[in-house]
Amino acid sequence: MNWTEMFFQSWSGIVRTIIVGTLAYVFLVLSLRVSGKRTLAKLNAFDLVITVALGSTLATILLSESVALAEGMTGLVLLIVLQYMVTFISIRSPSFSRAVRSEPTLLLRNGAMLSEAMHRARVTEAELETVIRTSGQRGFTNIEAVILESDGSFSIIDAAQKRQSSQSDAGT
Repeated sequence: MNWTEMFFQSWSGIVRTIIVGTLAYVFLVLSLRVSGKRTLAKLNAFDLVITVALGSTLATILLSESVALAEGMTGLVLLIVLQYMVTFISIRSPSFSRAVRSEPTLLLRNGAMLSEAMHRARVTEAELETVIRTSGQRGFTNIEAVILESDGSFSIIDAAQKRQSSQSDAGT
């Protein structure tokens, strides 16, 4: 094993990384601006996969000398175009949308856990309790609903919030 190459191989590799990395980064930022906010929205697992794939592609462009800048830029554009096509078709086709996106799941209603929904979502009672504690609640009794969102986050609607919302809606 050549220990010196582990830490430094050549100045040309460093210069290549700086030049190609800067150009690839600028290209990615411009491409994301053109493609719109939805490309990195992370609304669901599919969006997260695209975000990770973009990062992985950028890293490959930066560090792999066998990938030319033009090839890497093509890969970035391809991922963005595919994301755009999937969202475009999803908006127009409910069946396609259901196939590529997950729906939010109601895990708790009126203080009662929905065991079957929790089982399908692979959420344990202990995890649900942790989510509720993290939100500042003391227990299930004051919770109107807990929803596992499409992006994997949890939404908690407590009964007091719902009453306040209903009262403010009635007052308008």
